[in-house]
Amino acid sequence: MKLASVWAFVVTLLAAAVIRVTPAAAQTPAPQAPTVATMPAAGSSIFLGGVPSGAPTPGVLRLTILDAMSRALDHNLGVLTAEEQLGRASGARWRELSALLPNVNGHVSETRQEINLAAFGFTGSTPPFSEIPTIVGPFNVFDARVGVTQNVVDMGALNHTRSETHNVEAARQSYRGARDFVVWVAGDLYLQALAASARVDSARAQQDTAQTLYTQAQDLRQSGIIAGIDVLRAEVQLSAETNRATRAVNDFQKAKLQLARVIGLPPGQAFDLDPMLPELPTPDLTLDQAVARALDTRGDYKAALERVNAAEAARQAIIGEALPAVRVNADFGDIGLSPSDAHTTFSVTGALQIPIFQGGRTRGRLLEADADLRARRTEAEDLKAAIYYEVQSAFLDLESTKQQLDVATKARDLASQQLTQSRDRFAAGVGSNIEVVQAQEAVAVANEQYISALYGFDLAKGALIRGVGTAEDTLRQYLGGAR
Repeated sequence: MKLASVWAFVVTLLAAAVIRVTPAAAQTPAPQAPTVATMPAAGSSIFLGGVPSGAPTPGVLRLTILDAMSRALDHNLGVLTAEEQLGRASGARWRELSALLPNVNGHVSETRQEINLAAFGFTGSTPPFSEIPTIVGPFNVFDARVGVTQNVVDMGALNHTRSETHNVEAARQSYRGARDFVVWVAGDLYLQALAASARVDSARAQQDTAQTLYTQAQDLRQSGIIAGIDVLRAEVQLSAETNRATRAVNDFQKAKLQLARVIGLPPGQAFDLDPMLPELPTPDLTLDQAVARALDTRGDYKAALERVNAAEAARQAIIGEALPAVRVNADFGDIGLSPSDAHTTFSVTGALQIPIFQGGRTRGRLLEADADLRARRTEAEDLKAAIYYEVQSAFLDLESTKQQLDVATKARDLASQQLTQSRDRFAAGVGSNIEVVQAQEAVAVANEQYISALYGFDLAKGALIRGVGTAEDTLRQYLGGAR
């Protein structure tokens, strides 16, 4: 029991020693590539959900990045919600439009009644009604009639309809922007899953190397070439690499789960990722050109401008409700004691309605409309600035990751050479495995930097394509072309 405790204490000390002897560069975390966390905070969480359809298929589904994007367009919760909002906006427009269109109603009635004329002041003792009986009836009244109501001049109804028309266009642009956004989200998560898969391969390679070094240390210890501390240090390093591999596998599986949820895969569907990626083009644009294109094509910005127009029309509608309105009411039909002896009658009425005093209701609604209009303009200006910073950030990430990829490729090769030489020195007995541990950590960090830069470069290109609002157009280009 005491021996086990001493052994655990020694292993703990060696682990701390390994950390202390690790070079500073190896302890520095690798730069992180852009992730889905860079999405706009407002409303972005809805794009991380999906609506599955169907049952899982047998076997393992081979999923390419283009497949993932296409499925996201059909099953992502954010896209489906934007589509429903477009339908709701269309319904609201038809409701307001009905005030400008003729309203036609028809009715058929058959009435049997008896009237007491005395209740209306027609008494039998009052000339010239002395000869008319007080009680009339019972008698029948048949009436079949069609009525039409038409607003001829109604500025309030006209501007309400204009406001809802702008809201429909805003919803349509929001739907387009949602589709563009979800293409980027799906691609981003797919690339993150591929990066996690590459980290699994790297961690397992490091684990195999650590296992080989541990076995080599045991053999050298039995030959009397090295001391026992080198064997312990190799075992500690093997434990660290095993833990790293376990974490990498867990992170990879979670990344796959998040991707499956976003694109709406059926729960329980097994799938693999295709590491072969289409070559994303680097947009040949300057910053000013990219911003100008983004403002011209981004659905979310166009939707914001349409909401400004809708708020302006809503304000004009309130003013229009305080203006005179002209309406025409007409009816046409047959009336009589029965359908057989009914006669045709009609009426046409023109009415001028003049609002005189509404107790401050119009002023209160105008104050609310002014506040709403200012809010919509502020949102549009904020989004315009956000697009500029988003595009500029994408340019910075693109340049940075490109340079990181060049440096990380060289660093990975150098770290591999360093590990080979330190292993040779250790095998020859001219060096301790402290150098080997340091070289292993350098390889691990170099691999992580290479993976982050490699996939970060594609993420940066995707972010720039998303920033200028051409993500779905790019997807269509690849789906329609050669794979």
